[in-house]
Amino acid sequence: MATPTTTRSELLRKAAAQALLAPSVHNTQPWRFVLSADRLDIYADRSRRLPVLDPSGRQLLISCGCALFNARVALASRGFDAVVDRFPDPGQPDLVARIMLSAIPSDRTEIGALDSFIISRQTNRRRYADEPMPAEVVRLLIDSARAEQATLFPVERMNHRIAVARLSQEADKLENADPAYRAELRAWTSDSPERRDGVSAIVVPHVTGKAYDDIPIRDFDTRGAGSLPAETRSGLDQCLFLLATPADDELSWLRAGEALERVWLEATRQGYVASLFTQPIEIPHVREWLRLELDLTIRPQLLLRVGKAPLTASSRRRALSDLLVDNAGD
Repeated sequence: MATPTTTRSELLRKAAAQALLAPSVHNTQPWRFVLSADRLDIYADRSRRLPVLDPSGRQLLISCGCALFNARVALASRGFDAVVDRFPDPGQPDLVARIMLSAIPSDRTEIGALDSFIISRQTNRRRYADEPMPAEVVRLLIDSARAEQATLFPVERMNHRIAVARLSQEADKLENADPAYRAELRAWTSDSPERRDGVSAIVVPHVTGKAYDDIPIRDFDTRGAGSLPAETRSGLDQCLFLLATPADDELSWLRAGEALERVWLEATRQGYVASLFTQPIEIPHVREWLRLELDLTIRPQLLLRVGKAPLTASSRRRALSDLLVDNAGD
């Protein structure tokens, strides 16, 4: 809870600090923040968009949605509902959200319990343990997505799992055949301990051709320096979810990010780790095949695997001072 002497701008500044810990495509961290005395504005940084992988900016906005949800959680943990205006100014399309505080503190801020898990949430690309997720945890994650106006669809039927594997393999093959894709991937991977963005070699499997994946984990080992074990065994029997939204516009992508982060933080609270499969969503015709194969009318946004595995190192982050324009004046 906030103390009586905590100013609104201090609360919003802390919210920005939690927001920058959100997951983002290739750890691009495509956001910036502007703080005023009574509000926090979140902007999409389109200079960090991936033009080959993400030409529409869909994954960029999903990433910004994750940051927005972290800010909401941070404020809720201090007893305040966030009053959020999404895309508040048509004249500023990069302004994805404006956050203000409710007039008075509230005790109806259940998402605040997720705040302590923001720092421990991680993308974990290791092999997961062969154990099923309890039905009550599955329901909890589904409810978490629903609360953010999205659908978390458990991929349980064997024909659906086979379709996901087949289409993921097809998309992964198509992407890796594109020299521009491989160049972009190299640009956003690094083995340098000094780099504060991109995917670090310390958090990716070393690729030797012996992963034994049915559903391929993206090959981030562009320099042959991956630190995690090569054998990941991303199989048909792992716990898989598809996150989807009713529509497929910029607001839907932002809300998908909020739903993703709520699900991910809740999974972390329950003792699980997660990682994403987005390859079959990135190729338009494969994405449509996936929707049809799973008998869905909603729009697929990403695939999520959830399980248990040893923790990995945390992804590196840019400093708040590099991302925040502070006009609060306190």
